[in-house]
Amino acid sequence: MSTAPRRPSMGDVAARAGVSYQTVSRVLNEPEIVRPATRERVLAAISELGYARNRAARALKTSRSSLIGVLTDSLSLFGPAETTTAIENAAREAGYSVVLTSLPPGECSARQVGADLLASGVEGILVVAAHEGMTPAVAAVAGSAPVVAVTAQPQQESGVEVVAIDQAEGARIVVEHLERTGARSIVHLAGPTDWFDASARRSGFTASLEEFGLDGAVVGPGEWTPRAGYEMTSALIASGLPDALFAANDMIAIGALHALHQHGLRVPEDVAVVGFDNTIGAEFLLPSLTTVAQPFAEVGREALRHLVTLLEGDGSSVGCPSTLSPRLVVRRSTRPERTH
Repeated sequence: MSTAPRRPSMGDVAARAGVSYQTVSRVLNEPEIVRPATRERVLAAISELGYARNRAARALKTSRSSLIGVLTDSLSLFGPAETTTAIENAAREAGYSVVLTSLPPGECSARQVGADLLASGVEGILVVAAHEGMTPAVAAVAGSAPVVAVTAQPQQESGVEVVAIDQAEGARIVVEHLERTGARSIVHLAGPTDWFDASARRSGFTASLEEFGLDGAVVGPGEWTPRAGYEMTSALIASGLPDALFAANDMIAIGALHALHQHGLRVPEDVAVVGFDNTIGAEFLLPSLTTVAQPFAEVGREALRHLVTLLEGDGSSVGCPSTLSPRLVVRRSTRPERTH
C-alpha cells in the first residue's frame, strides 16, 4: 500500500548537509553567525530536499504568525491588480505569507471582512484603497493592527499610514507636455468621481491649466471604459474639439481614439490624445498612445516595505511613507515638443 510522501524536516536537512539540527536552525534564523561554507552547504541541502519552514509551528514558538492581510476590492483593473501582485511577491521575499481578501460591496461587508482578517492572525494589513467604497474597510481595521493604505486619498484615519503615487503631478506633466507641443486648449475626459485617482487627476489638471495659462474644460465623469471615452469624445466632436484630449485612463483614451478615427479626424494632427496608466498594449495602438506610466509595482513594494518596518522596527527608523512620482511616456498620439 502506498503512503503519502513525507514533508522534509529540519532533521532531514541536517543529515543531508552533515551538520547538527541547531546549525540548520541558525542558518534559518541567524545566518550571519554561521560560517559561509557551512551556510552554503545547508542552503544547498534545503534546495535539494525542497524543505519549507512550518509557519504554524513557528507561530506557536514565537507568538508571530508571519501573516500579512491584503485587502482589495473585487475589481480587476490594471493598476490595483499590478499593485497587489507586487505586494504578494515582496511579502514572500520578506518572509511573510499573504492573506488576500477581496471586498464585496457594502459597508457592513467591509466591517465583517476587516474583523475576519484580524481574527485570522495577521500581524498587519495593507489596503489597496482606490475608491470611496474602500473607506469603510480602512476604518474597520484602523487601530487594531498596523495598517498601510495604498491610496491617492490623504490620510484620514488615525493609525493608518499612506503610500501613494502623485496623481496630481501626473496630470501636471501631461499639461506641461501638451503646452510644449503648442496646444492652447485641452479637455480632460474625467474618470468616476468616487475614485480617488480620478479626483486627484482632475484637480491636478485644473490647477495646471491656470499654471500654464491654457484654456480647458472637464467633461464627464465617465466610467473607466472605452465606451465612456467614445461617448464623451463623440459629444465633443459635435460641439467643437480642443487642441488636445487628456483621458483619465488609457481605456477612456482608446474610446476617444476610436471616435476620432470614425469621424475621419487625424491624431495628433487634428487633435492630440493622452492617456494615463501606460496599460499593456498602449504602444501598439494606432497611433501609439502618449500616456503616464504609474509605478504600480514599486508602490506595492514600498507599501509592503513600510508595513514590515512598522512590524519589525523599533519605531525610530520607520520614517515617512513615500509618495512616488509617475512619468510621461511620449509616443505618437501627441505632436513633438517645440524648442524654445
